[in-house]
Amino acid sequence: MRIELTGVFVHDQAKALAFYTDVLGFQTRHDIPLGQDRWLTVVSPDDPDGPELLLEPSHHPAVKPYRDALMADGIPLAQFAVDDVDAEHQRLTEAGVTFTVPPTDVGEAWIAVFDDTCGNLVQIISAKS
Repeated sequence: MRIELTGVFVHDQAKALAFYTDVLGFQTRHDIPLGQDRWLTVVSPDDPDGPELLLEPSHHPAVKPYRDALMADGIPLAQFAVDDVDAEHQRLTEAGVTFTVPPTDVGEAWIAVFDDTCGNLVQIISAKS
């Protein structure tokens, strides 16, 4: 068993695609029109054939209360690995990204949490070696 696809709900797929590619640095893998929405996935440039992140429309009525509750409690919906949380925090802050948790030592790793501008909190993590 392996993870091939996971997703995040987004308010606006075009805005999400711009943020996840232009700011975070992911690459578009699939962009297939599906009526008013798209099958829209991104991948890491370091692993273009690896797991895909689906930027999924947030139309379902259960999505808003779910995401609102996570945001209110400061709980990230997704987590991405980075080599250096401090360096990534600096790069993203300079790009205008808002962090809700600055780089923090959590024992075995460093973490930070940011707002993806699409309705989600995202955590970045780098394990200590």
